[in-house]
Amino acid sequence: MAHDLSIVIVSWNVKGLLRACLRSTLEGQQSVASPGLACEVIVVDNASTDGSADMVRQEFPTVRLMANADNVGFTRGNNQGIIASDGRYALLLNPDTEVLDGAPGEMVDYMEHASEVGALGPQLLYPDGRVQSSRRRFPDLRTALVESTFLQRWFSGSDVLKQYYVLDRRDDEVQDVDWLVGACLMMRRAALDQVGLLDERFFMYSEELDWCYRAQQKGWKIVYLPTARVIHHEGKSSEQVLPVRHVHFQRSKVLFFEKHHGRLPGELLRVYLLA
Repeated sequence: MAHDLSIVIVSWNVKGLLRACLRSTLEGQQSVASPGLACEVIVVDNASTDGSADMVRQEFPTVRLMANADNVGFTRGNNQGIIASDGRYALLLNPDTEVLDGAPGEMVDYMEHASEVGALGPQLLYPDGRVQSSRRRFPDLRTALVESTFLQRWFSGSDVLKQYYVLDRRDDEVQDVDWLVGACLMMRRAALDQVGLLDERFFMYSEELDWCYRAQQKGWKIVYLPTARVIHHEGKSSEQVLPVRHVHFQRSKVLFFEKHHGRLPGELLRVYLLA
């Protein structure tokens, strides 16, 4: 039976967070279940050594587990889950998230009535309830030179970053955006078929930026839906390898500029960020 919604969670060595994520997705009043919604949950485990795969097998028997022998990366893992799924919508969900108040069901309902929307994201919240920045405009070279570098503290109040982080718009309004942080991103199957899967050259980071960029080139809209809410324990799923995480972040930024803006901007960023 084909499903309405396929939830794909890629996990690596975050057993406790993954357990909380699955509980919030499957249990109680936070369940994604809504009348008539057929849903499957797929966990792609990237060769965890903390017992994550066994925990899923024992505690969540209805979840489909894909246990990789090696860590193939976040992007490839998501593609594995997407390919294995059959839902009309694919929800890419980080293991360091907890869904609130049936958010995935609300997101499906919105997508059902907005056929031009290729991807949809909820409002992300910190565990203490503060709104977490998740909306973005496409980066230009100025943004790339400042974001997540030593310059960011000096430019934190600049128009460059205010524009990039969409601080000129309210965070409680439904709105079209350039792209959304991929901690929780619902993608229409028809859009995936046209745009293609995530680009696996992005091992982690910027894969959602690249996909949203390609989707808009094909005419699809990307929408932020703040009435759907998801807690995001930001960075917890990758904090055990902070130096490696930073290198992947900057490499992905360089790759995006090389891919979409040409070799010269990419080489400039490579020298500045990675030399």
